[in-house]
Amino acid sequence: MKVLVIGSVYPRFHEDAEVPWLRTSVAHLKQAGVEIQVLAPAYKGLKSHEIDGVKVNRFRYAPAGWEFLTHEEGAPSKMASKPWLQLLAIPYIISGFFKCIKICRRFRPDVIHAHWPFPHAYIALGAAKLFSIPLVLNFHGAELLLIRKKKWVKPLLKFAIGQAQAVFANSSFTAGRIKALRNVDVEWSPYGTTLESNGKVGEPAEPTQVPHPINGKFKILFVGRHIERKGICYLIEAAKYLPRDQFEIRIVGVGDLTEQLKALAQKTMADAPEAAEIIFTGKLSPEDLANEYKTANVFTLPAIVDSKGDTEGLGVVLIEAMELGLPIVASNVGGIPDVVVDGVSGILVPEKDPQTLANAYKRLATEPELLQQLLAGAQKRIAECFTWDKIVARQIDVYNKLKK
Repeated sequence: MKVLVIGSVYPRFHEDAEVPWLRTSVAHLKQAGVEIQVLAPAYKGLKSHEIDGVKVNRFRYAPAGWEFLTHEEGAPSKMASKPWLQLLAIPYIISGFFKCIKICRRFRPDVIHAHWPFPHAYIALGAAKLFSIPLVLNFHGAELLLIRKKKWVKPLLKFAIGQAQAVFANSSFTAGRIKALRNVDVEWSPYGTTLESNGKVGEPAEPTQVPHPINGKFKILFVGRHIERKGICYLIEAAKYLPRDQFEIRIVGVGDLTEQLKALAQKTMADAPEAAEIIFTGKLSPEDLANEYKTANVFTLPAIVDSKGDTEGLGVVLIEAMELGLPIVASNVGGIPDVVVDGVSGILVPEKDPQTLANAYKRLATEPELLQQLLAGAQKRIAECFTWDKIVARQIDVYNKLKK
């Protein structure tokens, strides 16, 4: 079985932390016996290379100094701040289109698996038609969000879906959006943990292990980019309902909203001196991040549907926190309910509701039986749905059906 994977981003060097879930997926496919190559755009002149023994074919689409449309930040975000970058989309698609044909003529894959179907379905379609190769489209949610902002994308995506022999979605939420666009069968293909490929940030806790407050404080941990859809401002507001002598909120990461969120935290603590302390750690080394997980009592993702209509497609960070033995409190939005089953593998709360968030943290701090129940449920949920062996086995099953 030969598979060509197409994506807008792939690690540029061994230590690169870009799209760890895709890198891990490819590694597990290779381990399962699939002969696999990757097609991705160049970054500032980067030539084709190998990562983890997998050939990464890079296509050039502009002078080296201009090849930064992808990597380090999503292309839609870059184009929003620098509209002229949209002009690069044309050579991007054309260059990728011809590179894909060249690779398929030589490699002769049995399946083309294109992630982020807009625009990568159109990079894949020429080779798929020319060489009669089945096409699998894999949606992650962001490409569907484009329909809200750019109406002309809708017919292009609808057409592309009709050309595919199989469609994957990272969550039931994303699958629902695809079906609303075109009524096709959609395979659920989530992510597993990425801890194996990046080096574990800590050893998984036993399902029955209950974290104990350190220095008498119950530590609430958030890890992620500081962007609107993460809902960090509501976590900060929840501090007002949490006693300072019992709770501490730790916010890991950086982003466009970091300074604005710090200002909100300072105001919150000034207005409510008895509120839980809010600590911004910044970007951490793997060792320091490991320590945050080891000393936390709960992991939280207070995500929202943001002003652009964007939200969490799945929330792979939740899977990792669960695997590390932390109970979860998260918002009931997007693909999060695929991971967090309320009262079974974590606690779901309504979005944009600081008081309900705070009440959930208090429950975990005072109900050890519930905490134990959720930890056990989380381990079971991972074993049933989010192990790479099962995810990859389902993908290969689809590949084999298309190959026949």
